[in-house]
Amino acid sequence: MSLAFLHAHDCAEAHSDAVWGVAWTQTDSTISISADGAIKQWDSASGQVSRALPAHPHALVSLDVDLAGTRVLYNSLEGLTSLWDLQSGEIIGKHESYVRSGAGPGEPAWSVALDPKGNTYATTGGAGNVTLHSAQATSFGERLATLASGRNKFGMFCKYSPDGKRVAMSSENGQISIWDVASESLQVVYTSHAMAVRSLAWSPDSQQLLSASEDKRMILHDVRVSASGKPGSGAVATLAGHSSWVLSADISPDGRYALSGSADKTIKVWDLSTRTAVSTIQDTGEVWSVSWRPRPAPNNTAGAFVSGGEDGVVRWWRAAGAG
Repeated sequence: MSLAFLHAHDCAEAHSDAVWGVAWTQTDSTISISADGAIKQWDSASGQVSRALPAHPHALVSLDVDLAGTRVLYNSLEGLTSLWDLQSGEIIGKHESYVRSGAGPGEPAWSVALDPKGNTYATTGGAGNVTLHSAQATSFGERLATLASGRNKFGMFCKYSPDGKRVAMSSENGQISIWDVASESLQVVYTSHAMAVRSLAWSPDSQQLLSASEDKRMILHDVRVSASGKPGSGAVATLAGHSSWVLSADISPDGRYALSGSADKTIKVWDLSTRTAVSTIQDTGEVWSVSWRPRPAPNNTAGAFVSGGEDGVVRWWRAAGAG
């Protein structure tokens, strides 16, 4: 089986540097962050900017949105984490993660992830741990817990599961750690990759985790806990076909398809039931971020997604037959 994806439109005004993160929200807007320091909100139907904040002096490197699509968490290169309320248009929280506190220096955040309900957020960085913080406006950035991986390898990416019960973190050496949030306990460590894992994506039911790595592969993991209390079966599928680093990944809202963006300048759509690539789209440069439209696709089609990459352009794509 193969799928045809059509180029719907580009953004009206490109970023002046690479787009390092995109997110298509439940409210049908798209958020993008860039190496130019800018964060923009777009109308996904037209590609027009609906709102933009003044550019930060440093690149913006990490992005996440809550389940409702009303709050945006983003992080800068030096570790300034901000929370943007899309309803009011205001920044309602800022935390300088690099500031020295207590007896030691701060731990600069690199990747940030927002709890689906928007109450807390997670960060990872140089120490290879995950730190949980308050996402409440009155106590934003307050440290709630440190989840130790015990491995001291740079944390590349972190992500809450859609049900908010787990948080996953990937490292520069290819390891993936998953914690139970309520008990703050490390559940499992996967050593599926031999090189850095750049991106993680959860299935909508929170039972599977997809990892995208510099080893040119994506691996699908079963994270369910068995009756004996042991973690799931780990790697259940390998998706191979890119000729360079896989930089970004996502899973469709119906759980049928995976999406990948690569340094080989292509985007691939994968059928998770057959473990095969069913569509390959040639882009103009490295594809740093991809995001499915979170709403169910019409007429059982594959839906639509947005991408961002090296050329600074945000692009929207739709499956043939999708409105």
